[in-house]
Amino acid sequence: MSDTKNPLLIEESPTVAPEGTVAVATQRQERTRRRILPSTSPKFIVGTVLVLAIVLFAIIAPIFAQNPRSTDNPALAAPSAEHWLGTTKLGNDVFAQLAVGAQGSLLIGVTAGGIAIVLSLFFGVLAGYLGGWREDALALLTNVMIVIPGLPLVMVIASFVPQRSWQLVAFVLGITSWAGAAYVLRLQTRSLRTRDYVYASKVAGERSFRVILVEIMPNLLPLLTAQFLFAIIFAILGEAGLSYLGLGPNSSITWGSILNDAQSGQALGRGAWWWFVPPGIMIAILGAGLALINFAIDEVINPKLRNAPEAARRLRKAAKTKGVTA
Repeated sequence: MSDTKNPLLIEESPTVAPEGTVAVATQRQERTRRRILPSTSPKFIVGTVLVLAIVLFAIIAPIFAQNPRSTDNPALAAPSAEHWLGTTKLGNDVFAQLAVGAQGSLLIGVTAGGIAIVLSLFFGVLAGYLGGWREDALALLTNVMIVIPGLPLVMVIASFVPQRSWQLVAFVLGITSWAGAAYVLRLQTRSLRTRDYVYASKVAGERSFRVILVEIMPNLLPLLTAQFLFAIIFAILGEAGLSYLGLGPNSSITWGSILNDAQSGQALGRGAWWWFVPPGIMIAILGAGLALINFAIDEVINPKLRNAPEAARRLRKAAKTKGVTA
């Protein structure tokens, strides 16, 4: 009889697990899920919603808006059902200009950010991987660009070109904003090139281009994304500053050009708040959205930032427990 019961006992015993073991396993799964899905942070969600709202506005609003350069409307008309955001001194519809200006500002930001990230990849990743005198030469150019102030250099370059398109402004902003990202990428690449899997790829005879593309670049994607978003923010703010000073694109409507027109038309003195407040709010919303996404990515890159909320909760819980026991 004992021989027939023992197999049953052996089969049934693993199905019984204490509650503590289940709780520990559940906590481990939750921590694993948080590590795998860090993008579910409130910062990332709010930032993505803000940025997507601006992008959708730039795509859809111009379809329903009138010609932003039309002067058939009454001058300095307050917001109404016919003109949702009023009109300018020349009778231009502010809502139409805001919609078209969103396209111009986004194009300048994305183009300048792309140029900046390509240059930072070349001067940062390539220098960090090659090492030796080649790294020193590329690092020297990077340090020179870091020392030169960006915005004054952009102002000098823009002032020498009388006819400025948005492509030229984006190019100038891109070539003056890559140095900081290149410095960070160079340091990170120098750390990655000493890893065992990179050495294994070199020993296996892989080409340098493939080692950089397959072994190093995937580990730099979060950092690259953060630097790209920062470059977009810098470009949009830089374009707004240049346009406000009269050095922005001549033939394109952007949020910065709207602010420049409002300043030259004495909108503040005339009480035409609807002329300059909406573009300022749009710039602030887009900058806040990109900054929130950037902060969320920083939490992915930096484990200390990712674990800071949990550590703070533990400290508060420990302090509360200590106060109760005392």
